[in-house]
Amino acid sequence: MSRIAAITFIMSIGFLRTPGFAAWPPPSGLQGNVPMYGYTIQHVYPHDPAAFTQGLQYVDGVLYEGTGLNGKSSIRKVELASGTVLQKRDVAAEYFGEGVVVFKSDLIELTWQSHVAFVYDRATFQPKKRFSYAGEGWGLTHNGTNLIMSDGSDELRVLDPLTFAEKRRIKVTAAGAPLRNLNELEYVKGEIFANVWTTDYVARIAPDTGRVAGYIDLRGLLTPAERAATDVLNGIAYDAAGDRLFVTGKLWPKLFEVKLVRKGG
Repeated sequence: MSRIAAITFIMSIGFLRTPGFAAWPPPSGLQGNVPMYGYTIQHVYPHDPAAFTQGLQYVDGVLYEGTGLNGKSSIRKVELASGTVLQKRDVAAEYFGEGVVVFKSDLIELTWQSHVAFVYDRATFQPKKRFSYAGEGWGLTHNGTNLIMSDGSDELRVLDPLTFAEKRRIKVTAAGAPLRNLNELEYVKGEIFANVWTTDYVARIAPDTGRVAGYIDLRGLLTPAERAATDVLNGIAYDAAGDRLFVTGKLWPKLFEVKLVRKGG
């Protein structure tokens, strides 16, 4: 089953609790000892409703976005305030684009099931090289030294940015149980923020232990009418200089700047 078909199936039957994995969806307050955060909306920005967002990052005043679907995948540089696409490079139709990350002068893009990552010149979007990897590619971020990649499982791969060689894996757990379906990633203040696929939740992960330090409940960002015409929440970007957190989703018409608020105290 494709990820697109799986979304429809899972949403139709409701979220399941799989033995041996973290209970889902988490309760409105706490799952075990995992804190829950809500949000307040600080600003709303336009977002291309045709963009099947797979990766998002804010660097030097602009957004870098990777979009997916075969025949529609692209890498983009986007103006935050207007949502205008300032620069774009389409990806060959045989590839389903996934997560992207800017690392120094490079823009690196994963593909879903093609086992290849493309490296582009960040300024020109011209291809520079490619890497291969086993399994699927989902989300991508970096901690300033290494790349961090998700593959839809409960593990995150720590990769050498120059060779793409795997250094280690981070086993992600919530209240002692593995948390899978980790998708788009962003490194925020020493934590890894990860969209949990098919949900409106983001997990806050401690990179040293893999423990989920909190969930962010992002339900309700779009109106029911808007949500009916979109796909899942997917896309986290952080402006370190301005301490601003941005979130959006696949085919979403809006991008939100949000401030996190601890639930229950």
